Amino acid sequence: MEIKPINAIVYNQEIVDTDKVVAPPYDVITSDYQDTLYERDPFNIVRLILTKGDNRYEDAKNFYEKWLLEGVLIKTKKPSIFYMVQKYTTESGRKIERKGFIARNKIESFESKKVLPHEYTMGGPKADRLKLTKAIKANLSQIFMVYSDPEMTIENKVAEKYLSQKPFIDVVDDNNVEHIVYLIDDENDIKIIQDTLSDKTLLIADGHHRYETAMNYSKECDDPEAQYVMSYFTNSEDDNLIIFPTHRIITKDISPKDIKAAVEKYYDIEKLPFDDTNKDEVKKEFLEMIEISNKQKITTGLYLKGERAFYILKLKDKMTDLIDAPDVLKKLDLVVLHELIITKELNYTKEEQMAQDGIKYIKQEFEAFDAIDNNKASASFIMAYPKMKDIKDVSSNGYRMPQKSTYFYPKLLSGIVINPLHK
Repeated sequence: MEIKPINAIVYNQEIVDTDKVVAPPYDVITSDYQDTLYERDPFNIVRLILTKGDNRYEDAKNFYEKWLLEGVLIKTKKPSIFYMVQKYTTESGRKIERKGFIARNKIESFESKKVLPHEYTMGGPKADRLKLTKAIKANLSQIFMVYSDPEMTIENKVAEKYLSQKPFIDVVDDNNVEHIVYLIDDENDIKIIQDTLSDKTLLIADGHHRYETAMNYSKECDDPEAQYVMSYFTNSEDDNLIIFPTHRIITKDISPKDIKAAVEKYYDIEKLPFDDTNKDEVKKEFLEMIEISNKQKITTGLYLKGERAFYILKLKDKMTDLIDAPDVLKKLDLVVLHELIITKELNYTKEEQMAQDGIKYIKQEFEAFDAIDNNKASASFIMAYPKMKDIKDVSSNGYRMPQKSTYFYPKLLSGIVINPLHK
């Protein structure tokens, strides 16, 4: 893959407080949070990535040009790569330091197999992002790319020397994730990064809509800068790259008895009863058992309304023979759950599943449990953590993962760097 440094536009830290102007990607910003970001600072990046009003794209362009004119946004002295460390603590208390870098990569078609998607996209978001790109002529957010380098070349040969220096940016977001960014403009270090990725295949972890938007824009714009897109790159060999599952919550009124009868046809079930004194302890054991068992065979957790027990569901032998799908997809717990239980037994249509009608896809474990405890759902299916190997196998064979199957956390902040798409 061809990698280039960014002719970067960044916030002028002599004028703005970086903590107040960054924001998560547009697609996770609710209307209430949009209001919060608007009120936080007049220069918050939300005014570019998710502008209010009827003339959103024109208004975003006007904000962008005004901020450049006023020196709120400035260019870096040299083309640069931005090395980033994201520090956070998981729900289980594990401290994570995910490392990666922000640069540009040549836009390649999926047919080239140099860039692999793993999720499907929708037309609406792509049309929206294309209008914004045409208005501003810049990438405002990064695409999340994963590559594989067992030698950890960039981590060992480049990153170490910068981690002891003063960061270019150090911000803590609203999820208490710290984003520490170091500016790399040394040509030798940039060449090491370029050489390391020169023969690598990239997997899109997050930002499929933005990548396909970049592809569409590059075909319409003949500027050489538009043939590259800003991405964040992280090494799949790093243990700090964690993929979180997205759990399935049944919100239709279906009796626990009927749900258990459905799953018993396909899964061996182990019951973990609890009472008020040991619920948290049993819940922890429940989550650990899902992960341990899932290493041997497809395993899913189940929590039912009105029942004081958690259930471990272990797929019975030869059950995947009942699924009409390529073998590489039959290895996925979500494919099995959707095909055998949600579609076949609980009678959800594909349209209902796509629209999340009577079913919700929830990222946070505590929300999945709370939905049952607060009588807002009939069942919560707790999914195991996705395996990077499975994602790679699906993508390299030309297939896509089920809808809302992976959750790469933490999200990448907008406002760290802007990549102009013109000279």
